[in-house]
Amino acid sequence: MVPLIELRGAIPYAVGFDLPLVPSLILAVIGNMLPVPFIFLFARRILEWGKDKKYIGGFFRWCLEKGEKGGRKLEAKAGRGLYVALLLFVGIPLPGTGAWTGTLAASFLNMDFKKSVLYVMLGVLLAGAIMLVASLGVFGAISLAS
Repeated sequence: MVPLIELRGAIPYAVGFDLPLVPSLILAVIGNMLPVPFIFLFARRILEWGKDKKYIGGFFRWCLEKGEKGGRKLEAKAGRGLYVALLLFVGIPLPGTGAWTGTLAASFLNMDFKKSVLYVMLGVLLAGAIMLVASLGVFGAISLAS
């Protein structure tokens, strides 16, 4: 549940340390999804409240800018397929495109809560599958080389 690392770091860790894959995947998905409803429902309000505060304002403004930028980018690319775009935004494991950023973007776009959470979860599952295949390939190649 560490921001920026999330499931995308947990799965390579599990593969690299030869942990049981199914329980590792389940825990990674749960850990990645656990904050999603809270982010959707409360993060924007908290960030708006804190953006002008002395010590936390800079970080809160950065989060707001990231959410707004992600939302605009998602909306511009998606057109009518906004929920599919959300799924792909979350599911393709690139820096800054995880479940938390996607959820924040969905809240900025005033997307439907239930549909957003569903499509974020599908994106997390897609990212998990991609990371699992990539991790097995990388660690498999390393074990062949040694």
